[in-house]
Amino acid sequence: MTIRLVLVRHGLSSFNAKGLIQGRTDDSLLTDEGYQQALKAGKALSNINFENIYSSPLVRAAETAKTINKNFKKEQNIVFDKNLLEVDLSEWSGLKIDEIKNKFPEIYPIWKNDPENLILKRNNKTYKPIQELFDQATNFMKNILKLYLDKDNINILVVGHNAILRCLILLMLGKPKQGFRKIRLENASFSILNISRNGNSFKTQIECLNQTSHLNKNIPNQIGDSRIFLIRHGETNWNKEGRFQGQIDIPLNENGRDQARKTSDFLKNTAFNKAFSSSMHRPYETAQIILQNNQDLTIQKIDSLVEISHGLWEGKLESEIREKWPILLKNWHNKPEKVIMPEGESIKDVSDRSIEAFDKICISQEVNDLTLLVAHDAVNKTLICNILGIYYSNIWMIKQGNGGITIIDLFNDASKPPVISALNITTHLGGIIDLTASGAL
Repeated sequence: MTIRLVLVRHGLSSFNAKGLIQGRTDDSLLTDEGYQQALKAGKALSNINFENIYSSPLVRAAETAKTINKNFKKEQNIVFDKNLLEVDLSEWSGLKIDEIKNKFPEIYPIWKNDPENLILKRNNKTYKPIQELFDQATNFMKNILKLYLDKDNINILVVGHNAILRCLILLMLGKPKQGFRKIRLENASFSILNISRNGNSFKTQIECLNQTSHLNKNIPNQIGDSRIFLIRHGETNWNKEGRFQGQIDIPLNENGRDQARKTSDFLKNTAFNKAFSSSMHRPYETAQIILQNNQDLTIQKIDSLVEISHGLWEGKLESEIREKWPILLKNWHNKPEKVIMPEGESIKDVSDRSIEAFDKICISQEVNDLTLLVAHDAVNKTLICNILGIYYSNIWMIKQGNGGITIIDLFNDASKPPVISALNITTHLGGIIDLTASGAL
């Protein structure tokens, strides 16, 4: 069983436009711009065959779903599911942020810094609004898995709201502590989750997060004081063949160079002022091509960001490894944290050295810095796991396509964690779905 969930946040609403908290109110309607965003979303999704469409019943989401649906060759019935309702913020709905700060000075900081533990009153009883959303997300996913348990390679469209979609994503990642503020979703953005059976349980992979390029907006708006663009190197022949390359310094192939050129064009309006790369050739060449119009910028090579050492596996296909190390390979796919590559590294080794290097880059960031960082599949995955607050053992939950772009917003305020504003954008290399080589990692 493989299910692809395409998550779409509703288009710009009247409350969004006015800077008002929405919550569960149904007084917030799609604006003209919101309808245009939904129309663009529908056009971008029109070539995907969806098994079903689910939507929140609130008007702003329902109208987004209906507008998207009209772009499909064959309109489908839309299932309006109450489990996709937005967070219930009670009397906060309809207020501006400054009004909430003034009226609720004691609990507003909890909403900003630890929303999972926010407690509000409703009908003279206390409740935790974000915890309620996680319960909704749990019920929604139980129904999805039950309905589509016996089907394979299907696509399901889910139209909802900022908070419920974030909870749905975080639920499938194991509910990382304080994860709610570590990701973001813009109006009419796309995020994709791939869910597959793993024995009696299920595996989740984030294919992308907060794609906005279909809205004529290549990258989401910056919310932090500085930004890091974390990019995986372009394709190599060994990526294409599915060979484990690790620390063998395989160069980019022509498609990989083309991916880097397309990435450069996609980010042409980004004025990078700092650049870092793994010291291996394939990420360094990718960085050079991305910066082809900014050749005065020095790319600093960092040895501790090199790819995982696969040891004796390097240069081999998975089928060849399975013949000699079948149990170790099985463990690598199911429990990577328990594997040390023969004469190579463990994923913990990679995570420790990568995080140390990344933290140094973060400390060096100044206000308005736009930093390019090009590295490898395993390196990028461990960094993203660390930012999300999940263990490095969960690297398979993260997808990093060749030439894929992940954007991390950083804050000078030490109390604010880094935010993943987009993950694995690959639309500049094809379409909504990541079609880059799966590689071997």
